[in-house]
Amino acid sequence: MSSSYPKQLLGNTLGLFGVWLVLSGRYDFFHVMTGLVVACGVAWLNTGFAHSAFHHFPWVRVVLYTPWLFLRVVQSSLHLTKLILSPSLSIKPKLISYRSHLQHQGAIVVLGNSVTLTPGTITVEVNGSHLLVHTIDEAAGEDLTSGRMEKKIAEVFQEKRKHE
Repeated sequence: MSSSYPKQLLGNTLGLFGVWLVLSGRYDFFHVMTGLVVACGVAWLNTGFAHSAFHHFPWVRVVLYTPWLFLRVVQSSLHLTKLILSPSLSIKPKLISYRSHLQHQGAIVVLGNSVTLTPGTITVEVNGSHLLVHTIDEAAGEDLTSGRMEKKIAEVFQEKRKHE
C-alpha cells in the first residue's frame, strides 16, 4: 500500500459521494448515510488499480468533447426524423466493420459509446480495436466511416493516429 492510497481512497469516496448527493436529490439521514456507505465501499473496491484503463482518464477533455458529441446527436436525430417521416422510408440498414487506430482502451470505450449514443447507429460488438456497428443508412454511419469521430476522440486522449 503506497502513501498515496489513502488520498486516492478519500478522493474517490468524496467524488462518488458527491455524485450520489447530486443524483439522489434526497438529503435525509437515511439517504445521506446510505450514499456515504456505498461510496466508501465502491471507492475501497476500486482504488489502487494502477493498470486500469481509466487510471489516467482525461475527464476534463472528455467533458470538453461532449458539446461536439451533443451537436452530432442533434444532427443525427434530425436526419433520423427526416428518414422516419419520409413517405418512402428510404432506410438501408447495414453492418459496418470498423478497425480503430486508437491505442487507449478508454478511448475505444468512448468511441463505442459515442457511436451508440448517436441516433441511427449502435455498436453491436467491440473486440479489441475492432468495432461492429449497425447503421440505419449510409449517412448515419458517416461520422465513424469518415474517421471524424475517431479523430475527435484521439484529440481527447492526445493520441497520434496511425493510418495503415
